[in-house]
Amino acid sequence: MNLKGNLSFILYFFVYLCFSQVDSTSVNKYEPLKVGDSIIDGKTINPLNKIPVEVDSLGIKNLQDLAEAKELDRKWLEELYSNSLYDTIYKSVTELTYEPVDYPELTTDTLKARLERLNARTPFNVEYNPSLENVIKRFLKQRRPSLERLMGLSHFYFPMFEQEFDNYNIPLEMKYLAIVESALKPKARSRVGATGLWQFMFATGKEYKLDVSSYVDERSDPIRSTTAAAQYLSRLYRIFGDWDLALAAYNSGPGNVNKAIRRSGGYKNYWNIRSNLPRETAGYVPSFLATMYIFEYAEEHGFKPERPTFQHIETDTVHVKQMISLDQVSEVTGVNIEELQFLNPSYKLDIIPKVEGKTYALRLPREAIGIFTSNEDKIYAFAKVEFDKREKPLPQIFNQDTKIRYRVKSGDYLGKIARRYGVRVSQIKRWNGLRSNNLKIGQRLTIFPRNPVSSPPAKSNKKPLDPKGKKTYKVKEGDSLWTIAQKFSGVSVQNLKDWNDISGSKLKIGMTLIVSK
Repeated sequence: MNLKGNLSFILYFFVYLCFSQVDSTSVNKYEPLKVGDSIIDGKTINPLNKIPVEVDSLGIKNLQDLAEAKELDRKWLEELYSNSLYDTIYKSVTELTYEPVDYPELTTDTLKARLERLNARTPFNVEYNPSLENVIKRFLKQRRPSLERLMGLSHFYFPMFEQEFDNYNIPLEMKYLAIVESALKPKARSRVGATGLWQFMFATGKEYKLDVSSYVDERSDPIRSTTAAAQYLSRLYRIFGDWDLALAAYNSGPGNVNKAIRRSGGYKNYWNIRSNLPRETAGYVPSFLATMYIFEYAEEHGFKPERPTFQHIETDTVHVKQMISLDQVSEVTGVNIEELQFLNPSYKLDIIPKVEGKTYALRLPREAIGIFTSNEDKIYAFAKVEFDKREKPLPQIFNQDTKIRYRVKSGDYLGKIARRYGVRVSQIKRWNGLRSNNLKIGQRLTIFPRNPVSSPPAKSNKKPLDPKGKKTYKVKEGDSLWTIAQKFSGVSVQNLKDWNDISGSKLKIGMTLIVSK
């Protein structure tokens, strides 16, 4: 047999072996193979045949948030804007007592051993003494819930504190001072006017280049105020050469500390001059050391703090190019107004101004930064139109007949009230001459509701929306009222709200909106 014949035989034999392995139950041996057919795992496959798409039985495109989780988010936002925690901390420091406390869960020997370990790794004087033991046990027994909430807030603030303190060679444990000063409330304000996380007085803030104007109070800016606090603490340490005395001077001023040193006969240990310090300062350093101990040994004491909605690293800033309000930003990005206020606490009227020679930043969750920067021109144009409308005494949709007087109740905050009546936080502030977001229980507010609400709310008699003969749009992931309005010529955010009877700015994926008259 010649070479050509050998090759033909081998090819024939190979094809025979391939087809002899095919399972007769899987392939009809009497049906000839079509052009392009392949045999894979005993099955005839034609790549030209189209495979029908299977319907997603899981409804993955219409996922809904858990009602319980949304409720937790609501409570967290209320916590961020509650001043009760600051009031509690302030009172406990100014009225601190040192009587023995029965707390068998922490023995004296255990506390001594832990304080010794803590003292070895910090420049603060954390040596055991009975007064400090009583303060620690009192905090553990009486302030456990508030400390747990503060531990949750600390996950957001402490990383930025540590970065600034590291830049100025300040002990990183100094971050606990903000808990004693302000309970981590950027808008905290003392009875004498000290403001912000680090409680700067007006004059001291100006000295450290913190801008305070009608629109802005940088004493409430977490990063700028922390930089100023680091500079001030560094200066105090150069004077006294002792971090405990620097702490006392931060609270009462260097002059009062010097007086206490003189009255005590020249002692420079805080515990030896404490009795000669002002009452508030006398409880200041023990509160700081007790807080440091509890945070450092939180796990040993069974604390389980709730983490905030996002970490500081999950946010970013953009420099504003034109005046814009936080409620306008909320409308175009879909970010809750309370979250924007939390991230931007230095803007007193919730308005970011544009001032020649100054730069102001807007901090947003990272996912909203892309939306804002990609649509800046449209957003600023939208803001300008909105501000132009506000030059009128009252928006046209309101009239004196719809005015109501609302009495502030426990748990209320401006964003919650604004959503209830379909108005903006900035409008409530303007109607009532408010300079901050702080409210008092029993306070009366004038409101011009878009849709008047009785209290308690009556059953709704509104007719269901009839989209017949009108153009509609189905809400998709990432949509906001503003982005939807941009898709349709001549349609504004207010049109969408009016046509769909929407009072706030929240949308649900899959809901149908009327987008034409």
